[in-house]
Amino acid sequence: MSRTIESVAVIGCGTMGSGIAAASAAARCRVLMLDVDAEAVERGLGAVDEEHRHLVETGTIADDLDKIAAYDWICEAIVEDLEVKRDLFERLEPLRKEGSVISSNTSGIPLRDISAGMSPRFRADVAITHFFNPVSVMKLFELVPGEDTDADVVAAFSDFGADKLDKGVVHAKDTVNFIGNRIGCFLMLSGLHKAKSYLAEGMTQETVDAVLGKPIGLPPTGLYGLIDLIGLDVMYLVGKNLDVNLPDDDAGRAFTDFPQVEQAMYDRGQLGRKTGGGFSKMTKLDDGVRHKETFELISGVWRDTVDPDLEGVPTDLGEVMFTDSAQGRLAWDIFGGTLRYAADLVPEIADDIVNIDNAIRWGFNWVKGPFEMLDAIGNDRVITKIESEGSELPRMLRVLREARATSFYKGEGAAAEYLGVDGVFRPMPAADETSR
Repeated sequence: MSRTIESVAVIGCGTMGSGIAAASAAARCRVLMLDVDAEAVERGLGAVDEEHRHLVETGTIADDLDKIAAYDWICEAIVEDLEVKRDLFERLEPLRKEGSVISSNTSGIPLRDISAGMSPRFRADVAITHFFNPVSVMKLFELVPGEDTDADVVAAFSDFGADKLDKGVVHAKDTVNFIGNRIGCFLMLSGLHKAKSYLAEGMTQETVDAVLGKPIGLPPTGLYGLIDLIGLDVMYLVGKNLDVNLPDDDAGRAFTDFPQVEQAMYDRGQLGRKTGGGFSKMTKLDDGVRHKETFELISGVWRDTVDPDLEGVPTDLGEVMFTDSAQGRLAWDIFGGTLRYAADLVPEIADDIVNIDNAIRWGFNWVKGPFEMLDAIGNDRVITKIESEGSELPRMLRVLREARATSFYKGEGAAAEYLGVDGVFRPMPAADETSR
């Protein structure tokens, strides 16, 4: 059957649920917002623009769950707990109408675990619809079907995300943390571990953040600033989820636990901006001047924030990774390691490099996705550097070499192509011709 989404029921009115509800109302859809009590719903309703609130119906899970029967898409956005989600879905399933679609906004719980033992109808109609926070700003929408999800359900979600919500839809596989968080969180978690030796040699955290920012096409938050923004508590849960679900031979397994100092920060609640400070903090002095301090990971004390040392760091995108300096070695170790990690994940987490590049640009605001970045800095240089270290080439770089190609993308506009995992160039999907 052909399905369309014209109305949305959101269960869970926290940050993500209210953001999805607000975006759907802004798209002129009827919206139902439900949570455990009226106060939670009212807080969530604050995310919806006043001009769109006439489209929103509200209620509580206890009293109004049967109202979902009037909606096309039922979106679960509650706590990241597998059993709590499964319990809710079991309650939702007999109430929803025939032809409706249902999803979870989980950021990392596999769909196969959510749908295990559920009815055939549920398994045919369900997918992961993962948005990034804040929903109103972030372009990425990861769509993850299960083994039994009907093609028309995937099409309905894809069309709604692109046409109604104006999101960049990427098609991910049902693997841990999907695409964006699998690669983006690898950079952050591996960075916490790998940066330690550079700090011990005298590099400042400010320099680490600066090197892992503009010189390689990442946002200015760098490493520690980004984790402060996200929160150590979130990264802790990500690590635990990865530890449970990563394949045994995955390179990320080495970084699922925090280093000792970061674990101590987590234990005492020093989580980031949400707690007033993490790796850094900002205080207002008596004269009104804002004063920034950095938590020194080596000494374990707060100190005044200092300017980063970028002397000798090239301004050309990615060139720092090929410089013989501490900053260059840091960039190659952490960012170069992430590029290699991404190049080894096709077709495990996505069928093609296009979905991976889009997910990282749209979800983490990189200037270029991993494969676009490899093309920009020169794949031959990267291959030479990896082999000079005696390391094995990741899968897609082996594919590139065997195809006797020099880049993962070629051509422009309607003639644009990308390299497939089989070594054959294919036309770019129409929506992505101008995305690079």
